[in-house]
Amino acid sequence: MARYRGSVCRLCRREGMKLFLKGQRCFSEKCAVEKRSWAPGEHGKDTRSKTLGYGLQLREKQKVKRLYGILENQFRNYFEKAVQQRGITGERLLSALERRLDTVILRSGLGSSPSHARQIVRHGHVLVNGKKVNIPSYLVAKGDVITLKPKVQKNQQIHLSIDLASGQGFPDWLEVDKDNLKATVRELPKREDIRLPIEEQLIVELYSK
Repeated sequence: MARYRGSVCRLCRREGMKLFLKGQRCFSEKCAVEKRSWAPGEHGKDTRSKTLGYGLQLREKQKVKRLYGILENQFRNYFEKAVQQRGITGERLLSALERRLDTVILRSGLGSSPSHARQIVRHGHVLVNGKKVNIPSYLVAKGDVITLKPKVQKNQQIHLSIDLASGQGFPDWLEVDKDNLKATVRELPKREDIRLPIEEQLIVELYSK
């Protein structure tokens, strides 16, 4: 399966904002965006051009893909499914991305970063309603209960991650039991529940050309 293997800190610098791809490091003084806020590359510091039109739409799409750790074909499939559903396309797109199992693991603090959350799922450490699910793109439904296998619950990194997530506040659509490392899907995520700096309408405009 294809995936990005380069430095994720370069992705944050390219988008000019923190994407929180390195977990706890992003909240420390070691964060690359804090140290070097300009774009990566030889001429990144000297770039002064303002992005407009198509470039702005493209950058928004790239940012969302990197936030959720997915590649172009998969992202396009999410968009096409959102078009076919009732409601506002951009909101349906973000709702589907939030419902991904690896994203739920991240939002509930059971994973410290997008890559860590994906790894936990891929290695078969996650149970959905008591059954093992090892597909990161699995979409959770209302009422689903997500837990970790007992042997994984002792991992100190996971306990640190859930404490950090607790301090920032869990999404309203998730009910998180910190003591038992369990997350329950109260309801499907709405646009107001997704606290990310995303302008989804730009993505809709890009794909509608």
